Amino acid sequence: MRTTDIIRRAGRSLKNAKARTVLTSLAIAVGAFTLTLALAAGAGARSYTHTLLTSNIDPQILAIGANSNVFKAGQTGPQEYSATSSLGTRANGITIKLLSQADINKIAARSDIASVTPTYTIDAQYVTQGGDQKKYTADVTTYDPFVTQTVAAGTLPALRSSIADNQIALPEVYVSLLGFTSDQDAVGKTVTIHLARTPTITQTQIEQALASGGAAAVETLSAPSTMDATYTIAAVIGKSATALTSNSDLEVSNASAKALSDFSTLGTSNYQEYDLATASVKEGINPETVKNALIKQGYGVETAQDLQSLLFTIVDTLQGVVIGFGLLAIVTSVFGIINTQYISVLERTREIGLMKALGMRGRHVSRLFQFEAAWIGFLGGVIGSIIAVLLGFLLNPAITKALGLGKGTNLLIFQPVPIVLLIIVLMLVAMLAGYFPARKASKLDPIEALRTE
Repeated sequence: MRTTDIIRRAGRSLKNAKARTVLTSLAIAVGAFTLTLALAAGAGARSYTHTLLTSNIDPQILAIGANSNVFKAGQTGPQEYSATSSLGTRANGITIKLLSQADINKIAARSDIASVTPTYTIDAQYVTQGGDQKKYTADVTTYDPFVTQTVAAGTLPALRSSIADNQIALPEVYVSLLGFTSDQDAVGKTVTIHLARTPTITQTQIEQALASGGAAAVETLSAPSTMDATYTIAAVIGKSATALTSNSDLEVSNASAKALSDFSTLGTSNYQEYDLATASVKEGINPETVKNALIKQGYGVETAQDLQSLLFTIVDTLQGVVIGFGLLAIVTSVFGIINTQYISVLERTREIGLMKALGMRGRHVSRLFQFEAAWIGFLGGVIGSIIAVLLGFLLNPAITKALGLGKGTNLLIFQPVPIVLLIIVLMLVAMLAGYFPARKASKLDPIEALRTE
């Protein structure tokens, strides 16, 4: 008996038990639905991550730390003391080794490095437009010429070029707070960043001040130093269509950030000490090669590709959890298929006996029931996948709007090949589940089967 004839006969047999076939298929459809959405979410998250990095970050940059602990959540235990290096404590209590100015100079001297920019520590008290305008707390950072930003108003330099030393990139959140009527109104206006530094006074300095000028001299010695830096707004930075959160850091040029940092940290252990540095690898040189060379020198280094791999690992982990639930539903449906097929064998015992009496071989009977199971797997896979795709198309705009990702960005991407492969796998699983009922049918004695009431 030809395989095509067996497949058609299996389909006709299922039509005679429509209700049971549909219910069993729906059990598989639940798993197919979950797995299809999981695959779509994984594809969408990877596409979003890839777009986020490739469209916003220069692939030639390296993030460099004093050692690998910077990228491994650091160490909270004792660190080896070195007279030539400093340690820093982050806000989360993690102690890390800091880069010194000597490290920065050493990295910058490499022939394969175009430029090096350390992350400066800037303790700004507030930012204001001046006059009687209100003052607001502010985080000030270095303008990153290797990351493309969304401009709401004004202009920013091309990739790998920095803003002028007298300019500042203002986050959109500050526009109304500082008294500007619109984003465009803020461009070309000035803002002032105020810094204050309390000097670190030793006991010897206090004693000398008391001896020379008394309490007034001590008061003068302990008076805080202040600094006001005024900048012209070059551009107002808006939220990127590929970013989950908006930026709220005031951005100044590298030279301005260094000046502010030097003032903030002068006289402290953090003076010219840095958590990280960003290095730009020269064009035509593989960043991975430079990374390996710096690691051999004891530095901790991450490339843009490493960041993408880390994000992909997170996506894969979350996707794996969802896939686990889908597989659990598939396993549950397997028992439903076995039960359905066993019942079908019992109900059709005389039919099986008649087919075997007319010359149908046992292996053909076995294939008949396995193909019936395959049809159930096919129907369940198709139903679950179609529902998932339709729901995904309905949910994508809502997800995009809720996360503020911008038009054209979908976090559920349905790819035909994985869906087709999923349906094929479900058919094979269903055939495997139908093996034992099919084997029982093939072993039936035709004489005994025909005697069955």
